[in-house]
Amino acid sequence: MTDSLALAPSLDGLVPAALAPRTHRIFLTDYVLPVDIGFHDFEVGTPQRLMVSVDVWVQPDAFPRDDRAESAWDYDFLRTEIGRLALSRRFNLQETLVAAIYDMIAARAGVTALRVSARKPDIYPDCAGVGVEISSF
Repeated sequence: MTDSLALAPSLDGLVPAALAPRTHRIFLTDYVLPVDIGFHDFEVGTPQRLMVSVDVWVQPDAFPRDDRAESAWDYDFLRTEIGRLALSRRFNLQETLVAAIYDMIAARAGVTALRVSARKPDIYPDCAGVGVEISSF
């Protein structure tokens, strides 16, 4: 059996310079977590569904050019560490949690831009959610 990638023609030099990638983004969308969050009496001690999304733009050299797992930016880090942080304590405000997630990811090597958002999807029956977002742009 032959490797289909080995049979693919080389495109080196065929992609016009105007189409060269200018940004490299990694994302995690609508990660659902049961978080003890909120300042109302009825919220305290009662975990709520919280949906967290992150968009991480990374330097080109932090984005893999080969197909090896060890070259990849670690998606597991995003999911695991966001979950660990969100479940580590109670939060009164989404703003506080989002800022903590933002700081954790922004401190990683290779990050050039960042957007973090969170929303509570179960607050109002006529809205998809209420939340906050912070970004570097």
